[in-house]
Amino acid sequence: MTDTPASTSSWDAADYVRVGGFVPELGAAALALLDPQFGETILDVGCGDGTLTLRIKEAGAEVVGIDNSLSMIAAAKARGLDARLMDAADLRFSEAFDAAFSNATLHWVLDKERAARAIWFALKPGGRFVGEMGGEGNLAALRQHLDDELVARGFGPPTYASNWYPSPDEFASIYEAVGFRDVEAELIDRPTPLDHGVAGWVLAFRKGWLDRAGVPEEERPAIAAAVARRHGSDTADYVRLRFTMRKP
Repeated sequence: MTDTPASTSSWDAADYVRVGGFVPELGAAALALLDPQFGETILDVGCGDGTLTLRIKEAGAEVVGIDNSLSMIAAAKARGLDARLMDAADLRFSEAFDAAFSNATLHWVLDKERAARAIWFALKPGGRFVGEMGGEGNLAALRQHLDDELVARGFGPPTYASNWYPSPDEFASIYEAVGFRDVEAELIDRPTPLDHGVAGWVLAFRKGWLDRAGVPEEERPAIAAAVARRHGSDTADYVRLRFTMRKP
């Protein structure tokens, strides 16, 4: 038994749309791997505000999006999508979908084994699971700059990991253990310019981290600005892990 949460994200949909629009835009490559077909039933694991979910629906598939953020689910529903408040590690489906898709979500889910099993059970035999997430080395420099700034100001970073950024072998072992086959995973270096700068990224994408470090709201803008100075660039050192697999 552990006190570590199943998921460590914390989102405001409006902030995400303003600062994080690049995430679904860059997820288009993973969506191409999914290649949704007319009439298929597809599960979008971590649908966020529904940007990519809508593209799946527009391809003619029947799609259900799940996310653990009430704010994101509300935004997805406003697009007319079937979006449900649910954690990836606690899916309540049984052999319901022809395929599953996930973009920029699984690295937030620390109960990774349970999430893998849940996705397995949600798929019909022969179903495929494709997507993209943060991989080994993702944001190493930017995360270190944030933690260094927190320590310098007397805030201890949380003692448990905020993300799971696996190597391809580690990722494959988790999903093969629950029964997936033909698991293919690769790391992709993707330095990403941040249109709203590092400070905006810290406030939106590390909100949960700052929450758990006990940083008062009024101190966060100054910390975010200091992290931007430490980083010295508006480019984030993203490393993505792109994957495909199937359920026999």
